[in-house]
Amino acid sequence: MKSLYKRQLTMMLGVVLVSFILLSAAYMMLSYYYIISEKRDSMEANAKYFATFTEYYQVRDGDIQNEYYRQFMAVLARISDSFIIVADMAGDVIYASDGVYFYSEDQVIPEGIMQQVKEVGFFNGMTNLGTMYPEIVGMRYMVAVPYGVDMNVPKGIVMVSADTSSVSEMWRSTATIFFFTAVVVLMIAVIVSLLTSAYQIRPLNEMAEAANKFGRGDFEVRLTGYENREDEIGELAEAFNFMASSLSKVEANRSEFIANISHELKTPMTTISGFAEGILDGTIPPERQNEFLQVIVLETRRLSRLVRRMLDLSRLNALAETAVTAQEQFDLTEVISRVIISLEGKINDRELDVETRMPEDPLMVWGDPDAVTQVIYNLMDNAAKFAAKGTTLTVQITKKDGKAYTTVGNLGATIPAEELPILFDRFHKADYSRSSDREGVGLGLYIVKTLLGNLKESISVTSEDGVTQFTFTLTLA
Repeated sequence: MKSLYKRQLTMMLGVVLVSFILLSAAYMMLSYYYIISEKRDSMEANAKYFATFTEYYQVRDGDIQNEYYRQFMAVLARISDSFIIVADMAGDVIYASDGVYFYSEDQVIPEGIMQQVKEVGFFNGMTNLGTMYPEIVGMRYMVAVPYGVDMNVPKGIVMVSADTSSVSEMWRSTATIFFFTAVVVLMIAVIVSLLTSAYQIRPLNEMAEAANKFGRGDFEVRLTGYENREDEIGELAEAFNFMASSLSKVEANRSEFIANISHELKTPMTTISGFAEGILDGTIPPERQNEFLQVIVLETRRLSRLVRRMLDLSRLNALAETAVTAQEQFDLTEVISRVIISLEGKINDRELDVETRMPEDPLMVWGDPDAVTQVIYNLMDNAAKFAAKGTTLTVQITKKDGKAYTTVGNLGATIPAEELPILFDRFHKADYSRSSDREGVGLGLYIVKTLLGNLKESISVTSEDGVTQFTFTLTLA
């Protein structure tokens, strides 16, 4: 497997290296041409100055070969670090500042240089003046300008030449400094890239390790140290920790779910198994077998209800994960009336009365009629089941802030305050009702809350002095 750290480091170093190569090449070329250009401009300015002085001296004294002129030009040559050559328009050398290497009356400037000065008015370039400069001197950079121009006819030319070794040395010094600086900067870039890449990859390695622990069932691991990072890594670490918390809750709910369903299945199955074995082995006398067979039938029906509720619960969870429940307008009072009629048998068996406080006119609300019907049925069935015999069930609808508040209440045992927040949990059944509620499976209220949650509605419960009321909301149409 290729390491992301190595790939990122290689990419960063490659970009830095290519950038330095391009930058150094551009700098070398620009600096070289700049130095040459500066030297050329300086020599051209000097050549024009020497030509002006020569013309002035010739006009004043008429002779540029006397000792004063020679000494003065020699001083100028040493100050400007260059050779000075004066020649007439025929190309014959009149004066040269350096008599060590050449100067004689038979020295002649090459015809090509003279011709260019006559036609263009100047000359610049690399030359050894034919054979005038010996090999020890080599090629020199030469600038030539005319002097004594009278009626567009010059009297001669002044040539200034410079040793290119000084220019090359200056360029090499500049290039050395740049190269040294580039190496130092490149080393700094390498170190920074190493640290930066490691800093960026470390959270990913920690996340990979944490994910492996998740795979082994350890959901308590968290990423720490990234709380104050306000970048993408910090957001990723926060999202990762949120995912870990969600997985931990899912695992806790799964364990609780397995424990609850195991408890709910164990009791009826133990009862069925025990009574069936008692009938088969003769422990239960024949005259009581019908009684215990009836218990077996009741427990079997309870198991059937439990499985049916589990299927309903699975369907609701799948619906909540895939889409929002479709909503339509319907009459809430009509739905409540149908539910009360369907529960008439159970209400009469418990000798209960029903008191309704609802609008006489249709009350249109938004929601899923089937889901709301099941909500009201579960709440009314629950209220009838735990109401004291001979008491009254109440159903009331009020309107407030664009919502319809439906309250279903009964009179019975008071639910302890500590149990109210967990009434809507899966498989929860209040302790006070366990002995009497043999038919319940602890999923009715959980389904109610799930259905209302799918509709983006809420439900609350209160229980004081034996009066228990469940209130849920629906949006008015």
